[in-house]
Amino acid sequence: MLGWFQALMPKEHKFFDLFDRHAEIIVAGAEALRSLLEGGDKVKQNIAVIAQREAEADEITRLVLTAVRRTFITPFDRGDITGLITSMDDSIDQMNRTVKVVALFEVQRFDASMREMGDIILEAAKLTAEAVPLLESIGKNAAQLNTITEKMIQIEERADQLHEQGRKELYQANKNGSAMAFIVGTEIYDNLEKVVDRFEDVANDISAIVIEHV
Repeated sequence: MLGWFQALMPKEHKFFDLFDRHAEIIVAGAEALRSLLEGGDKVKQNIAVIAQREAEADEITRLVLTAVRRTFITPFDRGDITGLITSMDDSIDQMNRTVKVVALFEVQRFDASMREMGDIILEAAKLTAEAVPLLESIGKNAAQLNTITEKMIQIEERADQLHEQGRKELYQANKNGSAMAFIVGTEIYDNLEKVVDRFEDVANDISAIVIEHV
């Protein structure tokens, strides 16, 4: 009965606008992270960019959570709205945690596998930005949404492989050298993998919403 009633009511478009804005910020954060992983003089600049994007994303998340409490009829289940914006926000929060490690240990050079993981993170962010606007017409876009979320799951599997490969290469490079370099490198790999894991959470939340509405 509630679903039938919701279908008759006007859609609350502000949620979709806020999701879109948040997704754009995630892409900007992922672009800065990928740029950072090139190393060199722009590392500090990109750290600052990601911190700023994370703050902007937090504000949008706050607006969404406030709107959930104040809106009578939401476009889909309140728990789904809360879950999706939270998982999206977790992705850029984890990017920020990653660059805090870089800042703490003053890392200026990054392995090829780290850069590849940066590519994957950027791809996942762009897929999120592609998927979110489609939620406004879930029924019409269900097949496309399922295709996108499947790609995001596959991306996470590739990231797992790179994580293991990178850690192995890191060990081989430092087993007779710097233990500190191995520890710091491992910390960066672990944080990069967690970023991709958060995008997998986004994919799972979108899939759950599609299942409930198709």
